[in-house]
Amino acid sequence: MDLFSPEFYVALLSVIFIDLVMAGDNAIVIGMAARNLPKHQQKKAIFWGTFGAIVIRTVFTIAFVQLLQLPGLLLVGGLLLIWISYKLLVEEKKHDVKEGKSLWSAIRTIIIADTVMGLDNVLAVAGAAHNNVWVVIFGLLVSIPIMIWGSTIILRLIERYPVIIYIGAGVLAWTAGKMIVGEKFLKGFFEDRPLIKWGLEIALIIAVLVAGRLKKRKQETQPAA
Repeated sequence: MDLFSPEFYVALLSVIFIDLVMAGDNAIVIGMAARNLPKHQQKKAIFWGTFGAIVIRTVFTIAFVQLLQLPGLLLVGGLLLIWISYKLLVEEKKHDVKEGKSLWSAIRTIIIADTVMGLDNVLAVAGAAHNNVWVVIFGLLVSIPIMIWGSTIILRLIERYPVIIYIGAGVLAWTAGKMIVGEKFLKGFFEDRPLIKWGLEIALIIAVLVAGRLKKRKQETQPAA
């Protein structure tokens, strides 16, 4: 993929969109970890906690980009990403984050919580980057400031317009399809059969969205325990 080619921009936009759709939890994690600190320490905890989380997430993502070049891992990553896209639609996330009682404790909590909760995001971004580290770097440079200062707004938009989640899940399923058909030992088969290649990618998107919608509807109709 050439730098600033159409493919580069498509991958870059996919990375940014995935980051934003999956960024809503960041506001909750940061807020819960820092809320018991004095006002003058809250900003420091948020800044340094977020900075540390960003560094770790960037390192993990670049490592995943390199790992996905190993034979077979692109297929495995694609299959995992299908599951992640489905979970994005149906899973009710819990945020059992301990409140920090000191500045360092809050910073540590933000970093650890973001790292654990961000593994899905790391795999999704690595897959969408299509083995291009520059896509990861540019994508993070654009989306990270928005995630830090706009994560609360993003969360409200997702709650107000649930279709955003469905679009995000569709992008993840499409990324998963790209990963699967791009696997080295499958690439030759799909390159000679473009209709099957496109058909698989479209089928994965439809399957994830339909399965997620049916599961969500079932959850909504079940009586509360």
